[in-house]
Amino acid sequence: MNDWFFERLKSFGEDKALVYPTASGERVASYRDLLEAKERFGAELGQRGIGAGDVVAVEGAFTLSATALILALIEAQAVALPMVREMRAQRDACLGVAEAEWLFEFDEEDNRTVTDLRPVHRTNKTLEKLRERKSPGLVIFSSGSTGQPKGILHDFAQILKKFEKVRQKKVTLCFLLFDHIGGVDTLLSTLTSGGTLVTVARRDPATVVETIERHRVHTLPTSPTFLNLLLISGLVEKHDLSSLRVIAYGTEPMPAGTLARLHATFPEVALVQTYGMSEVGVLRSRSKDSNSPWIEFSQEGFQVDVRDGILWVKAETAMLGYLNAPDLFDEDGWLNTQDAVEVDGPYFRILGRKTDLINVGGQKVYPTEVEGCLLEMPNVRDVSVFGKPNPMTGQMVAARFNLIEPEPLAEFKVRMFAFCRSRLAAYQIPRAVEIITEDQFGARFKKSRREH
Repeated sequence: MNDWFFERLKSFGEDKALVYPTASGERVASYRDLLEAKERFGAELGQRGIGAGDVVAVEGAFTLSATALILALIEAQAVALPMVREMRAQRDACLGVAEAEWLFEFDEEDNRTVTDLRPVHRTNKTLEKLRERKSPGLVIFSSGSTGQPKGILHDFAQILKKFEKVRQKKVTLCFLLFDHIGGVDTLLSTLTSGGTLVTVARRDPATVVETIERHRVHTLPTSPTFLNLLLISGLVEKHDLSSLRVIAYGTEPMPAGTLARLHATFPEVALVQTYGMSEVGVLRSRSKDSNSPWIEFSQEGFQVDVRDGILWVKAETAMLGYLNAPDLFDEDGWLNTQDAVEVDGPYFRILGRKTDLINVGGQKVYPTEVEGCLLEMPNVRDVSVFGKPNPMTGQMVAARFNLIEPEPLAEFKVRMFAFCRSRLAAYQIPRAVEIITEDQFGARFKKSRREH
């Protein structure tokens, strides 16, 4: 079923496939190394009696062994559940929801520990639907920002189909995590084109720019939150980033001010907005231009529709279903993304989640639009905008700031109101303001807008 995938990887021979950090230093693995490790894991899976339909959790990163095990699970038509140490607090819950039978843990030296979790009673109907297809599976968990994380089951064979077409060979820095649908997409996109996937020990601006310079990275897929941190770090001018040709940003809407500063800083780099969800994968799209928040969907293997200002998607790579929640598909297979959009001919502008919308006396306020303005203020490192209850207007706009240098709150509020008065409508200006020191994003570098 997936023979083409492994044959293509074999054709790349000694080309560099992975560059990854370990506790003892950076390592490099060729495609030959990767496939040989995959064969060893395949033999081990057989010896342990792990086969089609069995759920195997893999806690690690994009290292040789962890990646090879994922490939071996695809070949064995098993179900892979990638996990990361950063999410260990939720591990037991996720293992239970996925009915995982085995756990392979990879440490900082890429050595493994194997735990047999059996007996596990197979009761999940969505997993049984996959087993009836006789396809390999992939389980991805939502970030769990509200309530229990939702387990999302994909047919791995359907995901692989997206990458049958050979695309540009390049060096890509994999910023997204091992358990993220965007990270899986980056891995498969890179490997099926014979490129090199480079990962970093720390995802801070200093490490990222040093890695781009040292490995002549071509493509950086990341989040707007990280790109804002990169711009204010002052490190771009201190490194040779001339190899960089594409910055792909997604996971959250891009503030207009950040995009404008990014374009001015990297005028020769293509800035490409991506769109994806754990439920449907990453959809192929292209930006109207590098300085534009508008995107056009290729509709290769998927369709899009807008209903009452909300984006709906129907995709070949859509999940088979949630493992622990009701499906969100309608009877024709369309998924409500909950993302509000504007439409201009073939182009779409993603405004943000409908659930993030702030309603101020009937006026709609999208946090990203306000954040984009506030990020242009001097001395602002980061800001999150969210709604708070208000007895007169239903909600009011609130903002939580990280500053570059300390500043008294009272003085900052005066400066903020003066700055916003000519840039935002009165109902968009934050009325509740606080200054904090802790970061406002998690391990996935996605902004948190929850009220503390």
